[in-house]
Amino acid sequence: MIPVLDWQRFETDQSAFLADLGAAVRGPGFFLLQNHTVPETLRTQVFDKAGAFFDLPVAEKRKLSILHTPHYRGWAAEGDESLDDTSAQIDRKESFNIGFDLAPEDPRVLKGDPFRGVNVWPEIDGFRDTMLAYFEAALALGIDIHRAFAADLGLDAEHFTPAFHDPLAALRLLHYPPATGAADEIGAGAHTDYGAITLLMTDGEGGLQVKPRGGDWTDVPHVAGAYVVNIGDCLMRWTNDIYASTPHRVLPPKRQRRSVAFFVEANPDTVVAALPGTGTPKYPPVRAADYLQSRLDATYAPKAAL
Repeated sequence: MIPVLDWQRFETDQSAFLADLGAAVRGPGFFLLQNHTVPETLRTQVFDKAGAFFDLPVAEKRKLSILHTPHYRGWAAEGDESLDDTSAQIDRKESFNIGFDLAPEDPRVLKGDPFRGVNVWPEIDGFRDTMLAYFEAALALGIDIHRAFAADLGLDAEHFTPAFHDPLAALRLLHYPPATGAADEIGAGAHTDYGAITLLMTDGEGGLQVKPRGGDWTDVPHVAGAYVVNIGDCLMRWTNDIYASTPHRVLPPKRQRRSVAFFVEANPDTVVAALPGTGTPKYPPVRAADYLQSRLDATYAPKAAL
């Protein structure tokens, strides 16, 4: 159900790679990508630093609460988020969000532009440098994958590249505590991702499931060193529903589960409209920042009225 693709084949056997990629993004909307360009040492360092943060006392993490900033950066405690906006379930997880890094004196920060705040950082040696290095490496891989999408769609190889020079991309560290067995417990509620694609690295603990078009919930396998890559709603709109943004969820794990998600999002002013050759548009054009804001509003909205 979830194919494993070898990124090196994009260079050595491009036609075959694109055939497999095209089937994956039009079918399950998920694939595993191995032999990519993000170094193992860097990935290991990210998990180590993330573990050090999540092991901090709650009082220390609360100082960096995501609820203290309008720019969605910092720590989200268990109960702060609900990804399934059709139910009253609250996600049983905590996370730490890092956005495109800007200096406090950047004009966009000073103006208070949406999503253009400064990152917040815990006092953990090497944390900031490690996360920013990973952010850069993951973004570069995400842009490269969009070159493959362009080839699959018959577009110029650099068609998408200008849309990601100053992105809304976000790095999210995640920690799911072990299941308690409580009724209706959920790690992360059923949802689709908001942006172009997501690059997910996990520690191997199970729980992630996907529900392909016309199918039932299916476990996403773990392949050591491989990214779980999935299409987001923004890219589905961009391709006029040719690519599939597929619902997925995280069940409460048997043991604690840690993962690292990188959300590849376009520049704020990028207008997402049906690509050339994709037929009659199914959606009106929308600015990437406006679309992202609408989705985040639902994620952080109070659920008592549902």
